[in-house]
Amino acid sequence: MKQVVKQLVSAAAGLSLVAGFAFSASAQDATSLDDLLRIVQENRASAQQIDQERERRFMDERADRQQMLSQAEAQMQQEEERGQRLQEEFAQNEIDIANKETELDNMVGTLGEIFGVIRGAASDTIGRISTSVVSAEYRGREDVLESLAEAQELPNISELEDLWIALLTEMRESGRVSRFEGEVTLLEGGTETREIVRVGAFNLISNGEYLLYNEDLEQIQPLGRQPDGYILKAARDFENSSEGYAGVYLDPARGGILSLLTQKATLSERYHEGSTVGYAITVVLIVGLLIAIYKLVTLTMAGAQIRSQLKNPESPGNNPLGRILTVYHDNKNVDVETLELKLDEAILRETPKIDSGVGIIKVLAAISPLMGLLGTVIGMIGTFQSITLFGTGDPRIMAGDISMALVTTALGLIAALPLIVVHSIVAGRAKSIVQILDEQAAGIIASHAEKGE
Repeated sequence: MKQVVKQLVSAAAGLSLVAGFAFSASAQDATSLDDLLRIVQENRASAQQIDQERERRFMDERADRQQMLSQAEAQMQQEEERGQRLQEEFAQNEIDIANKETELDNMVGTLGEIFGVIRGAASDTIGRISTSVVSAEYRGREDVLESLAEAQELPNISELEDLWIALLTEMRESGRVSRFEGEVTLLEGGTETREIVRVGAFNLISNGEYLLYNEDLEQIQPLGRQPDGYILKAARDFENSSEGYAGVYLDPARGGILSLLTQKATLSERYHEGSTVGYAITVVLIVGLLIAIYKLVTLTMAGAQIRSQLKNPESPGNNPLGRILTVYHDNKNVDVETLELKLDEAILRETPKIDSGVGIIKVLAAISPLMGLLGTVIGMIGTFQSITLFGTGDPRIMAGDISMALVTTALGLIAALPLIVVHSIVAGRAKSIVQILDEQAAGIIASHAEKGE
């Protein structure tokens, strides 16, 4: 409305300007008062006609504006009614959706539980397949089941069949021995294509060695440390067999026990855990064995010479019995008591040579377990020091000292046992030689006494 009034005011001002301009122009053309009156009257009539025309046009425009306003108000009313209707429809749709969801849950019923079981079975199957040795031969089997395990809706028949086939394949291959060509990642780097024997879902064997399947890298890798020789021999025989039955050692943990073998210390590593005390025990053992070997050689040679001498007593040689016979031949004319003393003296001269080193072996056999006990004490001292410094939170901190304590004890016993055995052998050999010398001396004295009578 304000806009219409402004338009009318602007039109009136324009009309006044036009009338004033026309009047001034006509006044200039007038030559008398009559002309001026006539001109003024004509201009007045013309101005009234213009004003009426303009008023009529203004009224028409006002009616148009009023009609447009009425249309806008009607349209606004329609939109408000439409908004109210849509809001009511939205609220009703929310109620319908809630009712439908409740109805869907009621209709699904046990299918929801079945869906949860299927998803769980798919997840378990993926985990079992991805870590299975069978996957070393059949790659990518778990990819088919990932969508089923991550699905948010009920599975279809095809997806259920994929799960079924995956389970049946794993069950079938778990009871089969298969040969296939596979790429083995070597420990020193690079890869090599080999013929691999898969024993069910337990182990992989190639070139007489056990292999592991790394599920994270999806690679076949050899063990860092192979089992004992007799186990590898059985694996080699099994790999080379083409028919019938053959025995082989299996890892029931499907590679878990074989993986632990890489962390198991070898005999060499165990030996070096004994440290300085273990090395000293080894030196004692080696020295004792060398002395024992030397004495066995010398006593064996002396025994052979004595046996040869017994066959020819009239020609004494350079051996223990020969030297005793030489004393007898040099003193044939003396009395029995003197000859006995001479022969006893000769035997006493030979006995230290025969018994030399035997006592050392016995001493070394006694020292070895004591040195092992010393290592045990040193290891326990180190263990208590570790407990004092670091506490008992991590047993691995104490493992080194405890290993030293146990290894040195074992080394001491291991060194003592053979030394005791060889000491008994050497002592028995020396005793038998001395006994032969005593027997021969007693026989010589008895023979000399008979001759003297």
